[in-house]
Formats: sequence, C-alpha cells, structure tokens
Amino acid sequence: MRFCFVTTFYPPLHFGGDALVVYWLANALAERGHHVEVVHCQDAYRALTGAPPHGHFENHPNVVVHTLASAVGRVEALLTHQLGRPVLHARALQDLLSQPFDVIHYHNASLVGGPAVLEMGDAIKLYTMHEYWLVCPTHDLLRFGEPCERPRRCGLCSLAHRRPPQWWRASRRLERAAAHVDLFLSPSRYGIERHRELGFRGTMRLLPNFAPPVSPATAADPGPDEGYFLYVGRLERSKGVLELVDFFARWECGRLKVAGAGSQAAVIRRRAAHCERVEPLGPVSRDALASLYRGATALVVPSLRAEQFPLVILEALQAGIPVVGRDAGPIRELLEESGAGLVYRDDSELQCCLASLRSDPTLRAELAERGVAAVRERWSLDAHLRRYFALIDEVAGRCAA
Repeated sequence: MRFCFVTTFYPPLHFGGDALVVYWLANALAERGHHVEVVHCQDAYRALTGAPPHGHFENHPNVVVHTLASAVGRVEALLTHQLGRPVLHARALQDLLSQPFDVIHYHNASLVGGPAVLEMGDAIKLYTMHEYWLVCPTHDLLRFGEPCERPRRCGLCSLAHRRPPQWWRASRRLERAAAHVDLFLSPSRYGIERHRELGFRGTMRLLPNFAPPVSPATAADPGPDEGYFLYVGRLERSKGVLELVDFFARWECGRLKVAGAGSQAAVIRRRAAHCERVEPLGPVSRDALASLYRGATALVVPSLRAEQFPLVILEALQAGIPVVGRDAGPIRELLEESGAGLVYRDDSELQCCLASLRSDPTLRAELAERGVAAVRERWSLDAHLRRYFALIDEVAGRCAA
C-alpha cells in the first residue's frame, strides 16, 4: 500500500513523543513492504525554537521524507496559524497529496497546512488525535495554566500562552475540513470522551499507541546506581516536573533523576543545586534512557494536563519498572488497564505510593511483571498494526458499500 503521513514535526525536527510515534509507525510500515511518504514542516520547528535538532534518525529506504522549508519560515508558520491554511507551501502540499495514495494519515496538522490540508488529496483519510488541536487552540486543554474543563475565553488564553488568537475558530472552517476525514483515531478512551464532551462530531475510533522498538544496544545492565525514581519528558510547567522536583526536595527518603529538555531546564538546575536528592540529566539518548529505566524503582508521571497518551508510560512498562502517575487525563486508564502502576492525586498520596514501592520489593516486582505482559498483549507494535489495518479495512468497506 501507499501511505502519506502529514505531520508538523518529524524527527529530528521535533519536540517529543508524538513525532516519535509517527517515525516508528512510518518505518514499521516500510519494513513490511509498504511505501510511505512523510510531509513535515521545518518552518514550524524553526518558528518555535532556535535550538538545533538533535539525535540521529535513519529512515527505511521505503520512506520518502518531504521537508517543507522557505526563506521566511516564521512568516509561513504564522500565516498558517492565523489563516488556517498553507500559503507559501500550498502548491507543494497540493501536488504531494494529489498523488495516488491509498491512505493519507494526518497527525499534528496544525502548522503544516491547518484545517485546509485535511481537504487535500483523494484517499482513505485518517487523523490521529495526538493532542487536542481539534477542540483547543493551545492544544493542551490548559486554561491560564490550569486544567480546562470547558474552553471559553480562548482568545485571552491563547495570549497567555504567547500565541495570537485564531479567529477562524469562530467559523465552521474546522468542522467543514474535518468532514473530509474518514476516521479520527484516539490513543485513549479518555481522548474520545473529552472530544465528545467538547462538541467534536467526527467519527472516532480507539487506536492505542505502541511501545517503541527496542534495539539490541539497549540490553546493557543499568549498573550499580539503582534505587532512584525517574522523570522522563519535556521540562515544561504543564508536565508537573517543577512540583515533582520540589516534592523530592522536601522528601528525604528518595532520589529523583530528571531526563529531558525544555523551557524549565534552567529552573530545575537551580533548584537541584540546593538539593543533592535531585539530579538533572539533560537530554538523554535512547540507549542511555533504556538503562535509566531499568535502574529505577519507578517512573513518576506528574503531568498537570490531560495528555492523550504519555508514551513514557509504555517505555517504562516495557523496561520492566512500574509507574506512579498523577490522576490526570488517561493516566488512570492506562495504569488500571495494565495493572502496573499506582495513581495519586496529591503530595500525600504520592508519598505513600513511592514509599510503598521502596519498602515492598514484592509489590514492585508484581507491578513490573504485569507491565511487561500488558505491553506484549495490548501495546506491542504487532497489536497496533493489526488494529490499524482493521480500521483501514473498515473505511474501505464503508466506501465500497
């Protein structure tokens, strides 16, 4: 089959787990003999950061990558954000998506064409809801930094996020564009429920993410430095990492290692300078990260916002360690389905969860064993692809009827 993936970010020009899922899926399909073309936007990446890309990402020969770039990249990203359609890249996108693909799969389309790109091309169309762009202009359902139950005053909220308001959202442009998509795929049941609550009417199906491929290089022993708790992810306020660092500064019974990069990295380094129990590691390679997982007592996921599917949870379970997660978004859903973690709502409950895992090796081992089994049965690449192609067959059958 011929696939086209349309995504704002693609490694190495990316910021996190969503783009990695796109990369892994594209290459998994290519390894199985399918032809995959990926369209992504360098302009959007450059508009959001001055940092150079990092990491080496080699694509399978069956993957063709189209990088949209212009001499005035920031201007193009701003125009797409404000108008809801591509301007400088309109012809390139139209030409690429008019090719005879079997499936056009949209991922984060916000700055690689906006709503208008959903109308381009003629194929089975899928859209993975990695975040909440379809119902929230800031993508993360945070209202002035707090969880947003019912979006309102979105213009002011956008300004608080340092983004200009998108006036096209007051029209039916997104609704009309979404009508061109056959299926919207949500990694979690929570995501489907939230989109419905917020008025989205597209046809949605559950398609959980999958655990990342593990290379032989990650089989190395973690070494003697064990017994710490681990945070992995973007160092942003919405991730709850600052609160977690402050918690470990007060709690004298455990250590925390923090792996990742982001706008709060300098703040975390300053706070850690006064607390030997917190160790900022900065960006960590995937091979080194696998070793960090295996050496940890547990992964802590303190996210304040309703993420669609924190990929780090699967990474930890696959590595054989339990997860302690805040009761936000789909975290409870994932930990209850796997039976491989503990959920907390406040600092007192977090302390109880961490203390239980430190003092009860049997409990930790049982949770870890369940996590490994859950990844194998529910969230493996093979399970994902079986469901993925079943959904494609569902749309094809509907179109043929």
